Amino acid sequence: MNDITETPATLLLVDDEASILSSLRRQLRPAGYRIHTAESGAAGLEILEREPVDLVVSDMRMPEMSGAQFLEQVRIRWPGTMRILLTGYADVGSTIDAINRGEIYRYIAKPWDDNQLALTIRDALESNRLRNENTRLLALTTAQNEELTQLNTGLEQKVAERTAEIQQVNSFLNLANDRLKQNFLVSIKVFSGLMELRGGTMVGHSRRVADLARKLAVRLELPAKDQQDIFVAALLHDIGKIGFPDSLLGRPVSRMNGDEMGAYRRHPVAGEAALMPLAELKEAARIIRAHHERFDGQGYPDGLQGAFIPLGARILCVVNDYDGMQIGTLSEKRASQEEARAMLAQGRGKRYDPQVLDAFFAMIGAQAQEIALEQAVPAGEVKAGMVLARDFVGRDGVLLLAADYLLDAHLVKQIQDMERREGGRLVLYVRPDRRG
Repeated sequence: MNDITETPATLLLVDDEASILSSLRRQLRPAGYRIHTAESGAAGLEILEREPVDLVVSDMRMPEMSGAQFLEQVRIRWPGTMRILLTGYADVGSTIDAINRGEIYRYIAKPWDDNQLALTIRDALESNRLRNENTRLLALTTAQNEELTQLNTGLEQKVAERTAEIQQVNSFLNLANDRLKQNFLVSIKVFSGLMELRGGTMVGHSRRVADLARKLAVRLELPAKDQQDIFVAALLHDIGKIGFPDSLLGRPVSRMNGDEMGAYRRHPVAGEAALMPLAELKEAARIIRAHHERFDGQGYPDGLQGAFIPLGARILCVVNDYDGMQIGTLSEKRASQEEARAMLAQGRGKRYDPQVLDAFFAMIGAQAQEIALEQAVPAGEVKAGMVLARDFVGRDGVLLLAADYLLDAHLVKQIQDMERREGGRLVLYVRPDRRG
């Protein structure tokens, strides 16, 4: 054993003089090397074919096969074996030829220095060990990189598969959520429809108020959640009147006596109480409770004033009175649209929030202009770039697209596909895009 490698290095000594081989063996044996000897290049090649050899020390001048020729064969056939040349031959050209052809590690002149020879052999073996170790580590790194690449590919595939699963689950959840929302809205409309079953002036009132309230909330650029709460509150704002007798339900507010007015004023609180058990309707219930409050603080049931009144309730107050004036629920005389606007204007800053009222007047003014531009267009003739002038409602009464929605090519195709599926004729009310 030596202190360089874990197992003894194997040397092959090649020289045509037996005395030289014996001298080399005696010198190198104490270092623990396994040593083979050969007295010709051909014999050396035979040993190399049978035994693994770490390093070859060859004489330059030998009969039949020179050291240059022998070491060239070693380089070609066993490139991992280190090669050292011993030369006492004075021909520099032959030595250079041996260096070039055999790509030797070192050459040592005869007679050699024992210490120099021992150090040269040790350095050559160490160099070879480092080269082999580097090759081993490079191969290991390459293999590990390949494994990591395969692992990453597998992980990416698993992530892709898991992502696909999650997307599928999300699609199912979104579908279920859409159905829940649709069912929820249908339930709200059912509740709203309970009042319309009473007939008279109540028919269509909540739907008209809800449509105006939603559009006004959009015009005021309220968040989508607030728009939804205001829409629902408007649909259900009269739910507290459900227990009113027909005589009270059909009587204009201006003709109610004291007892009737007392009962009438309780309907916002009753409406809130009816909806409070439903967490999803909590904000809508708050709006319903406050929709008869006045901006100047003279309203009911809580006497709230100004910004203390929920904005949704301030919106609902305006649009509810606007429709109520025209259908005769506030006074015996039904007002025209112009008269209703004039009465609302008289309550600016008193009953109504000035900011909300101004936005409402601007909205209905714009609507009047847009009505003149709206057209009834069969679904097959609808084009991208048109804007819905009215809500697009399905045959089941579900709101599919709200008014003011800008139609694109994808939506147009969906609408036309729906017409073909349902086998009926669909008509949409549209107008040009005023934003263009």
